[in-house]
Amino acid sequence: MKPSYVEYIQDVLITLHMNIRELQERKTFADPEELTHIEAKLLAYHEMLSILRDSADEFGIPKEKVGL
Repeated sequence: MKPSYVEYIQDVLITLHMNIRELQERKTFADPEELTHIEAKLLAYHEMLSILRDSADEFGIPKEKVGL
């Protein structure tokens, strides 16, 4: 894998993890309407991470190398 691809994947993963962390913090003071929206976004982010992990396995990419 070219270094630029690894950096790209790591950048995406860092962004996903930052968004998850931010949403988890917002959950502590969210109103019920916002809480539903936050939970839905968290599910989507976790699903994306799961897809990336499964794809890495399928393509033989070491997950530790890209930060999964």
